[in-house]
Amino acid sequence: MGDIFDEGQTFEHLGLRSSVLKGVQAAGFTRPTHIQAQLIPVMLRAKDVLGQAKTGSGKTAAFGLPVVHMCNKDAQYQALVLAPTRELAVQITEEINELAKFTPIRAVTVFGGQGIAAQARNLQSAAHIIVATPGRLMDMHERGHIHFTNVRFVVLDEVDRMLDIGFRDDIRKILDKCPPPVEHPGGPGRQTIMVSATISDEIERLARRYMRDPEKVVTAAGSLTVSMVEQRYLTVEGWDKERLLVHLLTHEEPALTVVFCRLKRTVDKLAKRLKDAGIDVRAIHGDMPQGKRNKVMEHLRGGQLSVLIASDLAARGIDVEGISHVINYDLPEDPEVYVHRIGRTARAGRKGIAWSLVTPSQGELLSAIEDLINKEIPKMEYPDFKPSPKPESYRDPDQRHAGGFVLASAPAGQPAAPKVNRVQASVNPEVPSKAAADPTKFPGGIVPTQLPPKRLMGRIKGGKR
Repeated sequence: MGDIFDEGQTFEHLGLRSSVLKGVQAAGFTRPTHIQAQLIPVMLRAKDVLGQAKTGSGKTAAFGLPVVHMCNKDAQYQALVLAPTRELAVQITEEINELAKFTPIRAVTVFGGQGIAAQARNLQSAAHIIVATPGRLMDMHERGHIHFTNVRFVVLDEVDRMLDIGFRDDIRKILDKCPPPVEHPGGPGRQTIMVSATISDEIERLARRYMRDPEKVVTAAGSLTVSMVEQRYLTVEGWDKERLLVHLLTHEEPALTVVFCRLKRTVDKLAKRLKDAGIDVRAIHGDMPQGKRNKVMEHLRGGQLSVLIASDLAARGIDVEGISHVINYDLPEDPEVYVHRIGRTARAGRKGIAWSLVTPSQGELLSAIEDLINKEIPKMEYPDFKPSPKPESYRDPDQRHAGGFVLASAPAGQPAAPKVNRVQASVNPEVPSKAAADPTKFPGGIVPTQLPPKRLMGRIKGGKR
């Protein structure tokens, strides 16, 4: 494991205080990974940092531990951690709170897709660290729910993606509203940390604009998660996924399994299907009352169930020991989330198994995951399972066009209907030829030959992210 852990270091050597070390020990870690051993001391010297290390190598703890160590328990909103997706933001919050559980420091998540009022209430509960997607953070700031006056630390996780997928303006606005960069270590201002698995020359040049003389930390060490988890994928048609999952759980008999789905309705539907098959199962997702979610977690921690079906956003707090398998019923759209998911079964350096159900239309998603982890995931042959014919009513939810809407397939032998942009069609409608028009459908029988010079059309205002 020398390619992952720095065998010559311990967390005690890195200068973290005892309450932070207690959280590290409770998580089961004794040696820091290479990125942690190199990045934590630089951050504790109050230097800006540009860090590069593989996904699954411990980057979240590398920036999270020193931020928790340096935060003041008496001040709100001292640290901002920005992430490209809400799923990743939830995972980061969960890990920071796990490591900080013996300190008074707490992190909260702010992301689009959840009610403003609920997130505003969470922010009032002594939030020292805000983990957020950039668009929703700006929205909450503009509504007066968050101020940036106390910000001492700004972390951009997956900075290459953050600066490459349309967040540049939001990030610039956020950093402009925060205190300026620290002029010298120990002085007033903000400390800026940017980390990623890959950092191109262009992204590095852009990142340095927001930083003050950053120290660059690069490790080529391996990924702890990827090395400790035995990964396999199974090919399956979409209509057979439920049957295959039931078959796996009843024939393989894994000890304790977490099954991840993209959608809440899939979680509920799948839980019912497994219960009908006689499997001891519980579901957890964001629409469930907190009391019910707590009850599910009590059953899980007490060893009273064998299968938990979860959505990514409800998976916070699943730090249960003894999870033997993770099953990706739906591949996540964000490859980073895949690594976080499978890490549930490799806690504190133990081995684990991860299976992914992959439909024929998800080949690109699987390839993106393999590119990220720099490893080919072997196919798991399963001759015991017999595929069924396609039902006539089945529509593949993964066959989407660029707008994200489900496309119904055309009947056999007929060409697929052309894709139509309804907004453009309404702005530039085709005018029927005068010969083809029915004069009786127009007042006075006068058929127009062109569009009117002025139309009641305005700009469509986009909602906030």
